[in-house]
Amino acid sequence: MLDTLFSNIDILIDLVLAFITMSLGLILTKQDFKQLFVMPKSLTVGLFAQMILLPIAAFILMKFTDFSPAIKVGFIIISVCPGGVTSNLVSYLLKGNVALSISLTVMNGLLCMFTIPIFVNLGIGYYFHHTTLIELPVWNAIQHIALVTVFPATIGVLIRNKFARLANKIQPILKYLLPTLLLIIFMVKIFVPADKGGIALSSSEILTLSIWVLLQNLSGILLGYLTGYLFRLDFQNKITIIIEVGLHNTALALLIAGNLLRNNEMQKPIMVYAMFTFFSTLLFTWLIKTLAIRIIEKRKTIEV
Repeated sequence: MLDTLFSNIDILIDLVLAFITMSLGLILTKQDFKQLFVMPKSLTVGLFAQMILLPIAAFILMKFTDFSPAIKVGFIIISVCPGGVTSNLVSYLLKGNVALSISLTVMNGLLCMFTIPIFVNLGIGYYFHHTTLIELPVWNAIQHIALVTVFPATIGVLIRNKFARLANKIQPILKYLLPTLLLIIFMVKIFVPADKGGIALSSSEILTLSIWVLLQNLSGILLGYLTGYLFRLDFQNKITIIIEVGLHNTALALLIAGNLLRNNEMQKPIMVYAMFTFFSTLLFTWLIKTLAIRIIEKRKTIEV
């Protein structure tokens, strides 16, 4: 039974990602879609930081490393994946604008079908110096991403709007089932041999990669803060964009590196990212929020 699970781990990733995006659809309401038009400035700023600035920052960050080309491409893959239900959860925990968070996740989830193949192929061409046969087939990638993200999310939305009671019953089940399935995938990828679906990630690799993973995570958080500050967004929206730019969908990143590109090396930084960045994003954003609140309170005290 375990051998069957290991040999079909890529299919399991597809299924889990599909269920994750369906669960996102289950919580979407008409009001959430209205938010796309209610706050166009915040949405545009967030998408710009997520989809343009962060991949550029990832390319710059990789210039300071001596990682293999495949590892560097893995970091690029992370940077071009959208946020997900975890970023929505962190926004909720830190009292961000959850409606904006969901809107950014939905919009980036739609647009990434086209941006992921572009940026990933740019990374492959740049780091491998166009000497490799590795390439992410654009049309296949668009179809695959749509099949496990857009299509399930649409089903979730339809269930929510047509059968709200059923959606309310399914949501609590998925709330516990999906993290369990993700944990199984991560455990398989980390601990089983490469020929069984694992990625042979050593403790020394985890230590080395974790430093750069956290730097990439922190650079996304800082980019989110700076863009929010420069465009004078309100504090709640600024916090939300920080989280969305800082935290990304590792299940989708694994799908790109593993299922589509079939490259174990590219999956290594993604797995390390999955280990640490939920907690680091929560911590870094909480520190920024706490510091910003203290500065605001000091200014008010001085003015009084």
